[in-house]
Amino acid sequence: MNPVRASFRASVRIGGTHASRDRSLRVGAWSVRFRPRAMVAGTACLVAALALAVACIGSGDYAMGFGRVVDALLGHGSAADEFVVRELRLPRAGVALLVGAALGLAGAVFQAVVRNPLGSPDLLGFTAGSATGALFAIVVLGGSAGMVAFGAAAGGITAGIVVYLLAWTQGVHGFRLILTGIGLTAILTGVNGYLLTRAKLAEASRVMLWQTGSLDGRDWDDAMPLAIAMLVLVPALIIGCGPALRMLEMGDDAAAALGVRVERVRLVLLSGAILLVSLAAAAAGPVAFVALTAPQLARRLTAAPGPNLLPSLCMGAVLLVGSDWIAQRAFADDPLPVGVVTGLLGGGYLVLMLAAQRRAGRI
Repeated sequence: MNPVRASFRASVRIGGTHASRDRSLRVGAWSVRFRPRAMVAGTACLVAALALAVACIGSGDYAMGFGRVVDALLGHGSAADEFVVRELRLPRAGVALLVGAALGLAGAVFQAVVRNPLGSPDLLGFTAGSATGALFAIVVLGGSAGMVAFGAAAGGITAGIVVYLLAWTQGVHGFRLILTGIGLTAILTGVNGYLLTRAKLAEASRVMLWQTGSLDGRDWDDAMPLAIAMLVLVPALIIGCGPALRMLEMGDDAAAALGVRVERVRLVLLSGAILLVSLAAAAAGPVAFVALTAPQLARRLTAAPGPNLLPSLCMGAVLLVGSDWIAQRAFADDPLPVGVVTGLLGGGYLVLMLAAQRRAGRI
């Protein structure tokens, strides 16, 4: 018998009427399940993200068409084109892709773990923790860019540990996690405001730009810690913990009955997602609403239950790169920080989502 064979089987979402066809690819003793529509949606998002990145690279005072940018990336362009593309603009596009992908994946993990569409690092306190760490590095330590990045990562991780410990009561329940995160966000917002009042004018301007979320002046050094972490965390979260996460969405009791070590898996998932969010903030600042919006849009594209981790990752890259393209072209003489655009788009989406929930009688 051929060791590689594909089989189809139905997957029915518990508690609903929606049914979808899963395809199972078996290689020897290994079997991987996937949904064709989810794969197509994720691939389409990845292609869109790369196309938008090329469009961003080609825009600016030294404008280039799509073909010229691709030629420069492949080493077939002129010396001027290759310098502008590879040295000046490619690092920014690369940081945008990595940060957007990290936020999209982390948002999908958070929303699946807490089983709430509002589960987002923006609301759970992790983004505020990253901002506190960066502010402390700037205002108190007068740190360099590297120290600010380290402070942001350390602040986000510390906030995650505090939220987890405060929400622990014989396990971590999603509702407690959200309430604890909201409370910590309120506390850290006050701390951040105090640190801002202690800053000098130049430091305050630097802090405000960082808090908005910006890709200006970013290079490969800013993205390297995040890239290394993603090489480890993306396979670990999607392949290693993805099946268990789907079971967790059915409830702790059901997941435990199926053999999932609930608290251990939840701790691993939250730790990986918090690390991604913290390193993303270290690379580009606390970019708002990408982690909240990307998983919801990915779910609508795939029309499939479950966390949709890979489509959310690709959708996050699309949102951030697309927002950066808008930020650079909306006001050509005075480009906006990318966080302003994501805040406007994501905030508008949140209002629409809440209005839809109210019309449906859920809130």
